[in-house]
Amino acid sequence: MSTALQPQDNREQFYSRLKSKPMVTPNHEWLACMVASWCAGQGVLPDYLGLESEQFNELKKHFFPDCSIPENASSGSRLDFSRMLEKEDLVNLLKHYCRPDTPEMDWMIAIIVAGCLGSDHLWQDLGLWSRSQLTAMLQYNFPELAAKNDQDMKWKKFLYKQLCEAEGLYLCRAPSCDVCIDYPKCYGSEE
Repeated sequence: MSTALQPQDNREQFYSRLKSKPMVTPNHEWLACMVASWCAGQGVLPDYLGLESEQFNELKKHFFPDCSIPENASSGSRLDFSRMLEKEDLVNLLKHYCRPDTPEMDWMIAIIVAGCLGSDHLWQDLGLWSRSQLTAMLQYNFPELAAKNDQDMKWKKFLYKQLCEAEGLYLCRAPSCDVCIDYPKCYGSEE
């Protein structure tokens, strides 16, 4: 029997319906949070969560087989990936550091990259409920990459900093982050 997610439901109601089955992997939990927020019109994820339609249908079958999840973003978010010149670089960065034994990795990478197009903190743009959820998700899926963020830099800034360093670009004028006047913007609280 399929559980229909209704437009008038709030995030917590969506979430409880999505969690009606036992969690398959830790990603199941984070995806339930992101999908619940997305269905409630929160976050910036576009139609299909930023996935291709076939990927979206596979994700639904794998994690939420008994839930009727809409394909279109309730928020009306229409992110323009053509403006994201670094999309391929972000995908390659995440693929380089991803766990090899996680079958849903391509889905997670595509969703994270879509979230990077938003203008808020990455955890908010993805529709996660806290920064600690994003940290746990990145530590689980990209343990070596997450370990590099040993100064607790904001995650979106950290990912883009990794891209710049991979290209040998150092755009900051300060000799180190510790003396930079923008330090609170990169390392301040996101909650």
